[in-house]
Amino acid sequence: MSLGSRLQRGGALLLAAALASFFVSAQQHALTAKELAARVDRHYNQLHALKAGFEERYEGMGIRRSESGTLLIVKPGRMRWDYSSPQGKLFLLDGKYAWFYTRGDPEVQRIPAKELDDLRSPLRFLLGHTELEKELDDLTLTAAPNGGYTLTGQPRGQEKRVRRLTLTVTAEGTITAIEIVETDGALTRFTFAGEQLNGPIPPQTFRFTPPPGVPVVDALPPA
Repeated sequence: MSLGSRLQRGGALLLAAALASFFVSAQQHALTAKELAARVDRHYNQLHALKAGFEERYEGMGIRRSESGTLLIVKPGRMRWDYSSPQGKLFLLDGKYAWFYTRGDPEVQRIPAKELDDLRSPLRFLLGHTELEKELDDLTLTAAPNGGYTLTGQPRGQEKRVRRLTLTVTAEGTITAIEIVETDGALTRFTFAGEQLNGPIPPQTFRFTPPPGVPVVDALPPA
């Protein structure tokens, strides 16, 4: 074997050894809950608007329900859940009030945003400056299918209603699902797809005008 060939072979062996060392080192560094929570924070703190499709599944009190639609978020403080199934159902947060209405209902329900206690409200941490570690107590991380992860914790301030909240996230910090287990055992799961960041969303999207003749009732949101 010539000197040049020996040098090339030696270089290839050194490169292979370096790559092997790199991959072993990467595998040895296990992602922590704190690190992944920080990635989620960075992902959502840089956006001012979000659009995604959602599916909502509920199981509890002998009821099983599946609904779907489109979620719109604009900072600060605006969120719209527009349901296509059932068609005409709407949950809207305009920054001051939360509105609940389904086409054909005899009344519109309204509640001040600061008093909102609704299962969609855990997503409200995305409406401001996200700090997951301050939103969820006892945060833990586990591996999920397809290279994802789950972050699980107790939503701060909702101890009487919510037992556990789990976020399914990508390694980059994108939330793909939220699962909420209530203290009575009921389970609600939201899954998201087709996330679009910082696209144009007209301000009037978050203005709600009650249908003619339908009264507005200030009340707690439906369970």
